[in-house]
Amino acid sequence: MKSLTLTHDDIPSSYAELVDLLMPRPLHDDVDYRNALGVLDAMAGFEMNVDQEDYFEAIATFVEKYEFAHHAIASEKLTPVELLRSLIDAHGMSESDLGRLLGDRSLGHRVLSGERDLSKAHIRTLAEHFSLNPAVFL
Repeated sequence: MKSLTLTHDDIPSSYAELVDLLMPRPLHDDVDYRNALGVLDAMAGFEMNVDQEDYFEAIATFVEKYEFAHHAIASEKLTPVELLRSLIDAHGMSESDLGRLLGDRSLGHRVLSGERDLSKAHIRTLAEHFSLNPAVFL
């Protein structure tokens, strides 16, 4: 299967069109995983209608199951910054991408280098984006 490259503008509004984009089904390999992450990344952080929310939840469930089985991170052994670095690597993100997610392009580098701590708002944003319990960043 070919990898998908999507932006938010590529995301359809109806469930049927979303299914045509990427069928919600168990992920079998890293290509399926990267495609599912691409869809979630394109949808995350934007206002969604009910169909989009349902679809996002379905895809996120398959991603979570695949990550648990194939990309498990021993988060109890990692500091919040180490965990964050691992997550952005797994999602193919750069420091600038992290900064943009947090609201300031330069913030990604400052957080990852230890110059800046994560605020409660940053933790909420990261937990939502990566579908994690916010406590892992504390």
